[in-house]
Amino acid sequence: MNKLKLFLFLLVCANAGWAQADSWELLFNGKDLDNWTKLGGTAEYRIEGDAIVGTSKADTPNTFLTSRKTYSDFILEFEVKVDNRLNSGVQIRSLSKKSYQNGRVHGYQVEIDPSPRAYSGGIYDEGRRKWLYPLAINPQGRKAFRTGQWNSFHVEAVGDSIRVWVNGVMTSNLVDDMTARGFIGLQVHSIKQKEQVGTEVMWRNLRIKTRDLEASRWDVPPDVREVSYLTNRLSDWEQKKGFRLLWDGKTSKGWRGAKLDRFPRSGWTIKDGVLTVLATDGGEATGPGDIITEAQFGDFELELDFKITEGANSGIKYFVDPELNKGAGSAIGCEFQILDDARHPDAKQGVSGNRTLGSLYDLIAAQNLSNPAASKSRMFKGIGQWNRARIVSRNGKVEHWLNNEKAVEYDRYSQMFAALVNYSKYKDWPNFGRWPEGPILLQDHGDTVHFRSIKIREF
Repeated sequence: MNKLKLFLFLLVCANAGWAQADSWELLFNGKDLDNWTKLGGTAEYRIEGDAIVGTSKADTPNTFLTSRKTYSDFILEFEVKVDNRLNSGVQIRSLSKKSYQNGRVHGYQVEIDPSPRAYSGGIYDEGRRKWLYPLAINPQGRKAFRTGQWNSFHVEAVGDSIRVWVNGVMTSNLVDDMTARGFIGLQVHSIKQKEQVGTEVMWRNLRIKTRDLEASRWDVPPDVREVSYLTNRLSDWEQKKGFRLLWDGKTSKGWRGAKLDRFPRSGWTIKDGVLTVLATDGGEATGPGDIITEAQFGDFELELDFKITEGANSGIKYFVDPELNKGAGSAIGCEFQILDDARHPDAKQGVSGNRTLGSLYDLIAAQNLSNPAASKSRMFKGIGQWNRARIVSRNGKVEHWLNNEKAVEYDRYSQMFAALVNYSKYKDWPNFGRWPEGPILLQDHGDTVHFRSIKIREF
């Protein structure tokens, strides 16, 4: 169905009056840039035939050619061709305010990425939260963009939903409610290498529709994953897929202390939809203690947001046995490490980084498995920012995801896993990591750490 719509779209583009039909509006009149404003850097834009051409320039930040008009709900279509040495993007629902970083352009960006990473059609949050929908979670989408050629983009921004197709292939399926309205912007990315000076990106056939949108929306393939950033709420897609909130955002219902028969009376707070463990002495479970779910889980997919303070240490544990280690220290289970790698000494302990952020603590070091050419540090959004953890356990196969990039994968029934356990701090716990099920645990390690949007589904 989508390929047919793409064919019809390209066929209509050949007609001189294509944009006026069916409520479509031209964003570029083919003559001048009077309806556009340049923001950010000093890269140049010019008109060449029926295209807007952006040219990269040394020693300047990202440059944006932005529409004077702002848009809320719309469908945007355009074609783009870019030099393989240059990164680019198209801003949607974006803003530039003096009160925000002295006018820095920020907002949703539809990525144009001709590099081997191949994230074209992904959604990046320019100047704010970084990647929202990296194509690590949509491998088919990474194949859609054709380097060195004209590529067609179809973008739907309707309500909280932002969806992108490249050459008829769906690349992004995002739900986010941070910004409802803003301008359209054409980006010439900043460059660092001399050979990138003068590289070009070209856009043509830019059109937008703001009325009668449902008739022009495309079907969503069932195998394209949705990513939702709604706070403590489930999207329709998540509900259909069997997700449920593991924390209701308001009370301690469903949770208790790992070594208690109730929720801790102090040390954990619930305020404004955020669950927080408060700092004490930096020790392991020396304050209010860990908390665990009352329910137990075997095959599951867990997702939550966390925010750490400077120098903080914490963790998300699964396949926990709270009956073990009744003395000092944390309850025993597999752990998705949460850590300020730059400031906490634990990052330099263990073996080869296996105690750093996103790692299977003391067993397997986190790496950027989605994009091996990039450093793992680029996956982290920073101290004081919300980051997304995702743990998938199915038929013994376990994955850790950090901000929708895969960081760890292992088979908990494999000989390799057993060997790793035998040389770790868990060697004294029989059958560690192979228990059929256990509660989910949020760790108290003596530092302030925040959690929200905790959701799970079982397989």
